[in-house]
Amino acid sequence: MTLKEVKTGQTVTVEKLLGDGAVKRRIMDMGITKGTEIYVRKVAPLGDPVEVTVRGYELSIRKADAELIQLK
Repeated sequence: MTLKEVKTGQTVTVEKLLGDGAVKRRIMDMGITKGTEIYVRKVAPLGDPVEVTVRGYELSIRKADAELIQLK
């Protein structure tokens, strides 16, 4: 399952990051790494972006980036 598929109000744990190079580095720079818990706060009406809480701060992630975050 990826972050794109998670429903509002769920808390999930990151299993691994897909992608490579600069895209993967950008996601890691946002604080999303293996083992991190992510709480899905809101999903925009058309599904893009997804608003999440990571490590105590709020973050909006594009749908394309959310597909690269694989969850447990």
